[in-house]
Amino acid sequence: MILAITSTGPSADSLVSEKFGRCSYFVLFNDQTKEIKSIVNSAESMEHGAGPKAAQLIINENAEAVITGAVGGNAEEALKRAGIKVIIGLKSNMKVSEAIDFYFKR
Repeated sequence: MILAITSTGPSADSLVSEKFGRCSYFVLFNDQTKEIKSIVNSAESMEHGAGPKAAQLIINENAEAVITGAVGGNAEEALKRAGIKVIIGLKSNMKVSEAIDFYFKR
């Protein structure tokens, strides 16, 4: 499965971003290959519609779940329509690697 984590930076050592549509990066973790990849959130600086645009980035990466601090209603609806599980409530004092561990240990 591919897990997407909202992040302030491009690596597993970066801190989690509490904002879905306005995060700087999405760090993607493939639990089968253990590969970590990051993509820049091109929606971050959009004036309007950042959440749905960011959701489309995650959908295009074939993610099966996303973990973040919070996600807006339109973005959450788009993700759920695509069959992507949404987990919210992460705090920005957590590293991406810790968020990955949290997801798989819950």
